[in-house]
Amino acid sequence: MNEFNRKLIEEFRASAGQVGGMFAGADLVLLTTTGARSGLPRTSPALYFQEGDQLGVVASNGGADQHPAWYHNLKANPVGTAEIGAETFAFTATEIAEESERVRWYAKAVARNKNFADYEAGTSRRIPVLLLRRHR
Repeated sequence: MNEFNRKLIEEFRASAGQVGGMFAGADLVLLTTTGARSGLPRTSPALYFQEGDQLGVVASNGGADQHPAWYHNLKANPVGTAEIGAETFAFTATEIAEESERVRWYAKAVARNKNFADYEAGTSRRIPVLLLRRHR
């Protein structure tokens, strides 16, 4: 884990999800996944957006040309845990396969954070959107 993410995760957990800096006021989730190669737990911050009880996350990786590690982890093992504020819950992730539905959800992400439009424009890869379904 890089130093930036480590500090962000520490701040998130110490303040029930309230962070400062570039993520102040953002809808931030901590995703804990199982490493695709290592099998070890890996925690990564991501932005989320919601529709009803469905939670969406965009595997933008800041517009990089490769998917983030947490995306590969969830493809290998779609079960993980999410932290939002002081709440922690288990989920199963599903990638949106239908392009029109992915575009609809991606538009929700752009409405919440304009950077997502730049990320999509700056890479040739199809940026995945995953839905996190809470375990009951």
